[in-house]
Amino acid sequence: MLVLGGLGALFGVALALAAKKFAVEQDPRFEKIVEVLPGANCGGCGYPGCSGLAEAISKGSAPVDACPVGGAAVAAKVATIMGQEPVKGYVRKVARVMCGGDRANASTRFLYSGLNDCKAAGLVAGGPKACTYGCLGLGSCVRACPFDAMRMGDNGLPIVDEEKCTGCGKCVAACPRNLIVLVPDSSKVNVYCKSEARGAQVRKVCKVGCIGCGLCVKVCPNSAIVLENNLASILPEKCDACGRCVEKCPTKCIIMKGEGASSGCQGQAAPRACAG
Repeated sequence: MLVLGGLGALFGVALALAAKKFAVEQDPRFEKIVEVLPGANCGGCGYPGCSGLAEAISKGSAPVDACPVGGAAVAAKVATIMGQEPVKGYVRKVARVMCGGDRANASTRFLYSGLNDCKAAGLVAGGPKACTYGCLGLGSCVRACPFDAMRMGDNGLPIVDEEKCTGCGKCVAACPRNLIVLVPDSSKVNVYCKSEARGAQVRKVCKVGCIGCGLCVKVCPNSAIVLENNLASILPEKCDACGRCVEKCPTKCIIMKGEGASSGCQGQAAPRACAG
């Protein structure tokens, strides 16, 4: 028994010495960064949770403003911990659903009664919606949002509450048709359509889709609109929200942020997308 006890003590000392010798020292900045991060663990930064991001920042492999949820305030605190200057020109981003094809404006090909999931619906003959680019309206993005910043409108389209939106990107990843994009919250004019079909085909399936006519491109005084693959898109860094494209668009798929305020929207720019 004494021999066994002695061996146990010996092994214990050996393990303690080995643990001390081979221990990996933790950067003291790591814990401090973890403390200032919001703790949402949403993965919007691209790392596995806040601790994963904190480790990357402390090692210098991620920027101090990598947390989309914390915004400028958290970025400034992290910069101080890392001994860096606060990030200048931080741009807050929010999610917007670039589709205006609600039940009143977009036609359907058949009634879908399968799984309540957009990806699953899209696998059934291309989805019930006649426009194969449009929102399927089953709320996969809403369920993916960890901040309660989205809800489904009565018109079948998701609504984004931009006051609550953190720009984490969870809804972007959840949309099988890539209709949700992160834009600067200061962006005032957007094209609420993602269809690359020809104009004649768009008119057959949706009243408010982009038909690629190019009239918006012609009237823009700042060359802030480009037309590619039958679809207009706006360059926010050039757009001064003059509104000429909004007035000229024949299908009214170009919308100025705030026009939908009277319809009860909460942060969503498109009045059609947030009616109800």
